[in-house]
Amino acid sequence: MSSLTLVSFDACPFVQRAAILLQEQGRSYEITYIDLADKPDWFLEISPNGKVPVLEVGDTPLFESAVILEYLDETAQHGQLLPADPIERAQQRMWIAYISNIMSTGWRLQAAKDEETARALTAEVRGHLQELAKNLSGDGPYWGGQTFTMVDAAIAPILQRFTWAEALEPSLGLFDGLSRIRAWTDALLARPSTTASIVPDLGQRSGRMLHRIGSWVARGVDGST
Repeated sequence: MSSLTLVSFDACPFVQRAAILLQEQGRSYEITYIDLADKPDWFLEISPNGKVPVLEVGDTPLFESAVILEYLDETAQHGQLLPADPIERAQQRMWIAYISNIMSTGWRLQAAKDEETARALTAEVRGHLQELAKNLSGDGPYWGGQTFTMVDAAIAPILQRFTWAEALEPSLGLFDGLSRIRAWTDALLARPSTTASIVPDLGQRSGRMLHRIGSWVARGVDGST
């Protein structure tokens, strides 16, 4: 089987999705970290849009996180997360695309430089979370009830970052009144694959990075270290 290498920067939630799936499947892989502010030429040759993640399958690069997730699922010897039924499979893909939009909004919320913008984006995120809550399986703790799914792998990174944002600015209230989303988040963050998919102290490092770019949410963080 071809070797697998994820190309990432150390805080990327989209790369974390693939790392979670690889952890769930028990597959061997390596991660190469790059500086997005100084992208090496070799990376630009394999990523036409200049974005991470890229998965190198032997000498073949694949980009776009949703495509990478599906490739990993299709080639796993065990631990496939997408269902066999075409309708159920399409529904999961649909929600993964929906979650990708939440991730983009979530980044803008974390990076917002003023309170008004941050509050407006918080309201937008909460609307998305409310929509997800309506569609969560009734018997939890995961999207598929007792079964961990591709949707869970796709959303865990941004839910994790929302907990970090709330720790920095509790008044955001991202999870207020959303007990099912909170329980889902707790279950995903307690899962070993989520823990193993990030570098140590990423929450603190993320806070310092946000502070350095002028984030309102991280305004109280000591960014000197």
